[in-house]
Amino acid sequence: MAAAGAAGAFAVGRATAPDGTTAAAAGSTTYPFRGVRQAGIVTPAQDRLHFVALDVTTDDRDALVRLLTAWTEAAERMTQGGSAGPVGPVEGAADAPPDDTGEAIGLPASGLTITFGFGPSLFRDADGNDRFGIADRRPAALEPLPLFSADVLDPARSGGDLCIQACADDPQVAVHAIRNLVRIGFGTTAVRWSQLGFGRTSTTSTSQSTPRNLFGFKDGTANIKAEEGPALDEHVWVAEDDDPAAAWLSGGSYLVARRINMTIEVWDRQSLDAQEQFVGRTKGSGAPLSGGKEFTEPDFGIKGSAGPLIPVDAHVRVVHPDQFDGVRMLRRGYNFVDGSNDVGGLDAGLFFIAYVRDPRTHFIPLQRAMSKSDALMEYLRFTSSALFAVPPGVGKGEYVGQALFA
Repeated sequence: MAAAGAAGAFAVGRATAPDGTTAAAAGSTTYPFRGVRQAGIVTPAQDRLHFVALDVTTDDRDALVRLLTAWTEAAERMTQGGSAGPVGPVEGAADAPPDDTGEAIGLPASGLTITFGFGPSLFRDADGNDRFGIADRRPAALEPLPLFSADVLDPARSGGDLCIQACADDPQVAVHAIRNLVRIGFGTTAVRWSQLGFGRTSTTSTSQSTPRNLFGFKDGTANIKAEEGPALDEHVWVAEDDDPAAAWLSGGSYLVARRINMTIEVWDRQSLDAQEQFVGRTKGSGAPLSGGKEFTEPDFGIKGSAGPLIPVDAHVRVVHPDQFDGVRMLRRGYNFVDGSNDVGGLDAGLFFIAYVRDPRTHFIPLQRAMSKSDALMEYLRFTSSALFAVPPGVGKGEYVGQALFA
């Protein structure tokens, strides 16, 4: 991405996004990297994702801080349409490697957002070591997620000391961002696992239409939207008094990542009526089976000749906020298709991402309820799981997560 291209993009015109950020005109949308919150949470969900979890390979606190500083500077440049390094992919010395890999030359920023998070093992590793002197600042809620029913987790695809979420409307822009951030981290971090995603499965703004998952159903109808300020404060953003030991996380959030393999071929053999009964919504309009339109609230009390119109094990009933004292989450997941599995079926499904104020109250109870009584669980296998603390936004002159290391 050439830095000059960013200036040209801003010259076209600007618009205000639902999260209060300023974006350039269509085709060259940019979101500022610095701000009160990290971008990529309530920012209108883009079409593509590249997510990576990394392990820190050094015990040197200063090296980690230098990396976070370098990542901050690179992310700020790339989100504005610039190159990963200060020189650029073709502007440096011919006898030295360029400081940008170059696959995004000529491409606009494409709404790129880059979001960083810290995993439980950054605070204490598997052997209990406090490598960076921050163990006493680990949030109480930042514990590895428990094992749930239908979990067939691959340890090599779970957890991580750090995570980076890159979202954009061009897959090459998202891949370029992660590739270059990983490259900058050589010698300090190593990739643990990563995931590509397409076709967002959630709506984070009222300006967006509801997308569909690989089961063919609309997904995220009741998702928290960027325009719902009070709901975000209640369910997404960590409050100052939530955890006195982790004041550095105030204004941030928790990122839950779960790779959900769907047994596509088995699902495809179910009747339309059975599929709708499992979900609790019509496949066409997304309306609840109790009647109305997509955004009509489900009425779980209406009965038909064979029982409740929305079955007791329907997904929409099992995970409805009414079952959890009104608790909600902000979902930001993506579809994935990673070729075929060892029996010839599609290795495909949903890469679930959710931002919550506290995973102990806003995610774990819901996942346990799904494991116990959700009809959809017969068609789902959870192959990856991770939890990260996402610090608040980055101010001028700061690096991401600076308050943790202050």
